[in-house]
Amino acid sequence: MTAAPAAVAIEPVAARLRRDAEEKAAALRSAAHAKAAEILRQARRDAAAALGEAAATAAAIAAPLTAAELGRARDGARSAVLTAQREAADELRSRVRAEVAALPRQPGYDRLSQRIANLAEQAAGPGAQLGPTPDGGVVARCPGVIVDCSLGRLADVGVTELGAAIRELWAP
Repeated sequence: MTAAPAAVAIEPVAARLRRDAEEKAAALRSAAHAKAAEILRQARRDAAAALGEAAATAAAIAAPLTAAELGRARDGARSAVLTAQREAADELRSRVRAEVAALPRQPGYDRLSQRIANLAEQAAGPGAQLGPTPDGGVVARCPGVIVDCSLGRLADVGVTELGAAIRELWAP
């Protein structure tokens, strides 16, 4: 069998894997949106309660102390929101890593693994030495160059590449 018929023969499998990955990604996004929304609702409730307590205290204390207390309350509220956002991002990263860790047990992984190895070898340069990683994927090494294409690293890069899109998780 030549390369072209093999590629045509495996295309339905690849298409199914893509659909499965897209469905899982959509489910993960939906779950992450829900989790982020709940975390943000709680953070906003906590922030509102902290601001309410700070306002009541401010009415009873002198102006300079009031300003300092309100500043701390704003910092606390902002910290709570940032913590909620970080937790949502960490949860997304954790779920993506878990899904990617399951890839070696999926049909078609050998083809994906070979593609990852080819890309790592191209990125490292001529004469690159390839080695498997414990979590799947490969590391390509050339003098002065290391290309880490372990599945965990690729998952992290994928989440990082979401960039501004990840902020949609906690957008109102």
